[in-house]
Amino acid sequence: MVSPAPPGPDSDLAWLLSGLVQRVPHTRSSVLLSSDGLTKAAHGLDREGAEQLSAIASGLFSLARGTGVRFGGGDAVRQVVVELDTSLLFVASAGYGSVLAVLADREADAGVLGYEMSQLIKSVRPFLATPARSAPDGAGGHGR
Repeated sequence: MVSPAPPGPDSDLAWLLSGLVQRVPHTRSSVLLSSDGLTKAAHGLDREGAEQLSAIASGLFSLARGTGVRFGGGDAVRQVVVELDTSLLFVASAGYGSVLAVLADREADAGVLGYEMSQLIKSVRPFLATPARSAPDGAGGHGR
């Protein structure tokens, strides 16, 4: 199931997410989001589920970036993996300002899933980037 997304080029990315879920056994759903948590495309979740997973993935990604700055000497995040009793959650950088989150059953092969995610990201990275948002006219910070 592909969640409804606003019309535009980002909604065309749902087929990439669908292909990833179909290629890796026991993978349930995937979401492409901006690093600040806005859902760009989703597969396998309704709108509410996609938005919740986007918020969770954004938070995890931000925590990992902060950890890198504080303890690792940089803010580049490759991947965050969360192991739950019955599920795996992978969160990976997917291009400038974009994050890919994939939810799988515990039986999924984590190595295969991680590999497939990195191949997808590598092959379409330029299309996954989220452009920086500009301030609305008149909100440029003048007059302070």
